[in-house]
Amino acid sequence: MKQLATYLNDHLAGATAAVDLLDHLIKAHEGQPLGKFFEELRSEVVSDQEVLKKLLQRFSKENALKKVSSWIASKIGQAKMRAGGEKPGEMGLVQALEALVLGITGKQLLWRALNATLGTSPLLRGADLGKLEERAIDQLERVEARRLEAAREAFLKDK
Repeated sequence: MKQLATYLNDHLAGATAAVDLLDHLIKAHEGQPLGKFFEELRSEVVSDQEVLKKLLQRFSKENALKKVSSWIASKIGQAKMRAGGEKPGEMGLVQALEALVLGITGKQLLWRALNATLGTSPLLRGADLGKLEERAIDQLERVEARRLEAAREAFLKDK
């Protein structure tokens, strides 16, 4: 169970970083359709994060050091993205969306791994892992569509 707790802690740290990034993106795109998109995504990520927290409580405790290190990494990433620009047509937005795609892909694989190995365990009661994986796939498709749109705008802007 120690390895599972570490795995869940790693994903919880990633979710914490994602929420922080989404908070930043919501603020940067306030009053715009992209800001609304990020608000809706944040709500779903927070919901998934709560499931992770509940599961982790059954196996172990949250690792505060991992949460802090993910927060620091998130801040460094945000600084890099700001340097690349946050508006449509700028690389910072492409990089932010790419970071979200990577995180959501990891989350999808987390739900799949839990379902494949512990799907019937009483420790996972109340967690519909299939539904959680489907939601991650949906999130991935929506963010990837935005990422490709942002990439088109950024790459064609230089023409």
